[in-house]
Amino acid sequence: MTVRPVGALVSDWTAPNAPAPMILEGRYCRLEPLSAEKHAALLFNAFVDQDELYDYLPAGPFHSAAQYHRWVREVTADESNLFFAVYDVRQEAYLGVLSYLRITPAAGSIEVGNINFSKTMQRSPVSTEAIYLTIKWAFDAGYRRFEWKCNALNKPSRQAAQRLGFSYEGVFRQALVVKGRNRDTAWFAMIDKEWPALKEAYRVWLDSANFDADGKQRERLGDLTGLVRFASDPTL
Repeated sequence: MTVRPVGALVSDWTAPNAPAPMILEGRYCRLEPLSAEKHAALLFNAFVDQDELYDYLPAGPFHSAAQYHRWVREVTADESNLFFAVYDVRQEAYLGVLSYLRITPAAGSIEVGNINFSKTMQRSPVSTEAIYLTIKWAFDAGYRRFEWKCNALNKPSRQAAQRLGFSYEGVFRQALVVKGRNRDTAWFAMIDKEWPALKEAYRVWLDSANFDADGKQRERLGDLTGLVRFASDPTL
């Protein structure tokens, strides 16, 4: 009898709950459920004169506070996604937005996306910790797979994904039409068995001891997470 290959049994696993509105607290930032009334005007001001932030996003740029307020109301009304405002604890300001999307508890899969971080937040412990908090919640809740997707032309996003510990899985060609233009989508992901080692990499990098008096990092996160990705698949 021919033995056909089948997937490994998934035992001792229960489908997790979908994320509900919640606050995620970190050392450098706090994620709050996005609210048009509380956050829209503040975030619009954080993003003003930074139209390039919207090059690869499905909406924007926004040229009035009212326009941005309307967008926040629309996306927060869609219960298939869960949007957060990112509060920078040290600057005492709301400087970013991100969301959970493609939430599929039955498969144990969830994605982070709609990421829009102001220039003052980019390349900082705040931006890294914001992503870390979303990943940590997902794996702690019982998800098996955490995804990151971006326009294949978005080189900074692709580099950020791998720095953060996501493994590259390929490109879906002509996946979408966004703002009237073709979008090939690059896929990245991490899975639950990788998370303990990746979590330790984040712990080391986010520790205050990893930064000198001028805020310069001593260890690079990409070096720490790269070791984990290589151990999972040496061909990467």
